[in-house]
Amino acid sequence: MGPLITEFGFVVLLILPWFLSVVAEEPKAASPGCDFPAIFNFGDSNSDTGCMSSAFYPAILPYGQTFFHDAAGRASDGRLIIDFIAEKLGFQYLSAYIDSIGTSYRHGANFAAGSSTIRRQNRTYFDGGSPFTLEIQTAQFVQFKARTAKFFNQGKENPYTVNFPRPEEFAKAIYTFDIGQNDIALGMGHQDSQALVSDMLENFLKQIKMLYEQGARAFWIHNTGPIGCLPLSMPKHNANNNTAVQTFNSFWPIKENTVENQKENDVAVSGSLDENGCVIYANDIAKDFNSKLKNGVLKLRAQYPDASFTYVDMFSAKYELISNSKREGFVDPSEICCGYHEDGYHVNCGNKAMIKGKEIYAGSCKDPSKYISWDGVHYTEAANRWIANRILNGSLSDPPLPITLSCKRTP
Repeated sequence: MGPLITEFGFVVLLILPWFLSVVAEEPKAASPGCDFPAIFNFGDSNSDTGCMSSAFYPAILPYGQTFFHDAAGRASDGRLIIDFIAEKLGFQYLSAYIDSIGTSYRHGANFAAGSSTIRRQNRTYFDGGSPFTLEIQTAQFVQFKARTAKFFNQGKENPYTVNFPRPEEFAKAIYTFDIGQNDIALGMGHQDSQALVSDMLENFLKQIKMLYEQGARAFWIHNTGPIGCLPLSMPKHNANNNTAVQTFNSFWPIKENTVENQKENDVAVSGSLDENGCVIYANDIAKDFNSKLKNGVLKLRAQYPDASFTYVDMFSAKYELISNSKREGFVDPSEICCGYHEDGYHVNCGNKAMIKGKEIYAGSCKDPSKYISWDGVHYTEAANRWIANRILNGSLSDPPLPITLSCKRTP
């Protein structure tokens, strides 16, 4: 039987898809949520809100230009996914733990740092490394928790307490993680991928268990993204048109750098490309880690039934955006908004360099909101917003709960 052609029937057909979409939405604010009092975040430059900028050379414009209208310590033109997470949970943006000026940690702290890895590194900042591995970040958290407790346990009023979470709030907070991309970039071509992935997983789970012992009970864990889809992984942006994966120089491009020392960080990796121009070999390693991470999270649930562990498929969210960039209103995902990457020469966003006798300033594109990639490695605010909207409702989570309900434990 064909569709009804009455006016009433036509209206029903129009309304039905809208009704179904409303039913599929996450519960309204009136529904009982988790009421997290704080967020503690751990990760790399994808969620660094000022650690590397405070510890080393400060960030410079055009970083931060879109939202903050100033360099705000973030590897983007504006907000990161962790900023949208904070907004969703009703918090101010997280201050970097190491930032000592004008900061408040009343509703949590951010230990993430650009260039950080899960595993220990044998590199300095000037080699593109970071001293703030996941192990160091969790150690900083332990210190933060212990020192703030002293303010509340002195038995008298202390003016410092207004800037810190209360001792009982650490157990009620949400603990978020976004790290692993740099381990893959640094290990690729230098280490057996199976050994690399196993070592990453072992070290990651060790730190999760340590935080559990410190009282953490709600974990929101992002898997790692499609590193092979980062524009600076693609042949079009590399010398000799070779497939390559960038070790990214921490991609904290805030110091004056030369073209030569940037080119030294390119590691050639043979391999084919998928339909989106992404390096298959690099993405396969990320997928392998993600699969093992998911299994590790399942084991954590069995081992710690009084805690909640949410596994978030960040890879799928980012790859979906890259695959549908034009349909979603973005330019080709291989295009880079800020920086100079032509004829095998690389000048980081916001920097200057002499190329063929001419000074080049690696500035920003006219409209960052049309780009997925900000600087060839990190995402624009527009892309971060799109991805956050895709993951926060729980549609790519296991269990499939929105972040506002992620304290719920899986039976």
